[in-house]
Amino acid sequence: MNNTIAAISTSLGVGAISIIRVSGDDAINIVNKIFKGKDLTKVETHTIHYGYIIDKGEIIDEVLISIMKSPKTFTKEDVVEINSHGGMSTTNKILELLLNNGCRLAEPGEFTKRAFLNGRIDLVEAESIMDIINSKTELTRKMAINGIEGKISGIIKDLRQSIIEVLANIEVNIDYPEYEDAIEYTNELLKEKIKYIKSKLNEILEKSENTKMIKEGITVGIFGRPNVGKSSILNGLLNEDKAIVTNIEGTTRDIVEGSFLFNGIMINLIDTAGIRNTENIVEKIGVEKSKKILNDVDLAMIVLNNNEELTDNDLELLDETKDKNRIIVINKNDLENKLDISRFNKDEIIFTNTINSNGLNELKNKIVEIFNLGKIEEKDLTYLSNARSISILKKCLNKIDDINKAIKEDIPTDIIAIDLKAIWDLLGEITGETYHDELLDELFSKFCLGK
Repeated sequence: MNNTIAAISTSLGVGAISIIRVSGDDAINIVNKIFKGKDLTKVETHTIHYGYIIDKGEIIDEVLISIMKSPKTFTKEDVVEINSHGGMSTTNKILELLLNNGCRLAEPGEFTKRAFLNGRIDLVEAESIMDIINSKTELTRKMAINGIEGKISGIIKDLRQSIIEVLANIEVNIDYPEYEDAIEYTNELLKEKIKYIKSKLNEILEKSENTKMIKEGITVGIFGRPNVGKSSILNGLLNEDKAIVTNIEGTTRDIVEGSFLFNGIMINLIDTAGIRNTENIVEKIGVEKSKKILNDVDLAMIVLNNNEELTDNDLELLDETKDKNRIIVINKNDLENKLDISRFNKDEIIFTNTINSNGLNELKNKIVEIFNLGKIEEKDLTYLSNARSISILKKCLNKIDDINKAIKEDIPTDIIAIDLKAIWDLLGEITGETYHDELLDELFSKFCLGK
């Protein structure tokens, strides 16, 4: 944190403008060494200055320099941004001069990490910054903005405040039993408070599962025997020829992926190799991949042929997916029906054929129905959206179950308070009020250089 760091903050390549960002106690002095124009050490904060970057008297580029002095900056340190002409050679040369004059090359995400460590933002806001950089839809953008504005952090902080008030009262009961103004926390009274905390955790978790889906999209695997029309369905849903389609069984030997936006949610499709018993080594590898993917997808689309009876492979696939979110796609409904559909739940069935795209819109609408996408409203976007935070919430709920069990067994309140304190600490890990250095290294390593 004592170093002055520098990095290129814009994409490296041909462009109108490149931005090289510098942050640290010596940022202004270092940039001033390579700048021809006003003396940057004497200018006002939050001002922009025209001049040239020079190296041993040679002009490297014509630039605009933004000066932002601590503490009113992103990192709460002195920050200088050099706006140069875009281009790899010029931008890299300016960065090289900064490094030669005392800067250290910033690690991925180090500017944002400094903002967190200096108290400018919390971990939820830091993760939301990455989310807005990576956002692919309007919903993910709005969700990320809510995180950056601190709305999501506020929900967690309010819940932590409720818990700390209970813990404080329990401590007073233990340390100052003669203090009559404090609420005496019996297990029965604690039970009501735990009920409230559990309901809030469940509410946050339920909403967070929705926002996680908005952020990451829904992964849909297309499964079935060879030549039932899986690749044609993929191409039809994507409205492009992504996968090769022939009438030769086993054409798809490896997975083919594609995505489309529907109802503001990214639908990520995986067309898998046809599942069947085969002696072909390459096809066999594809079949094994398909079976592995089956365990990971959010929704399994099982494709059956309308003009063929069910095979053992079909029955095995149907049995393996009976407890998953699934749609049974009966394809080629323009051909003679030979498939007995009486064994299926009618609510799971969609009839299609890819000759005239019949049923493809029904397939999309079925996805909306299964995941209640129509009920996701913009007002619900102020919740957590990453796997790390959602995992912590689930740990908190496990602790709540331990507490409820302890209350039933009439365990002393001060012992129960240990688990309640653990929940308070876990929630602090979401916002970064409690954290481990390893967590920060892992989280910020996923950021790009210059951010």
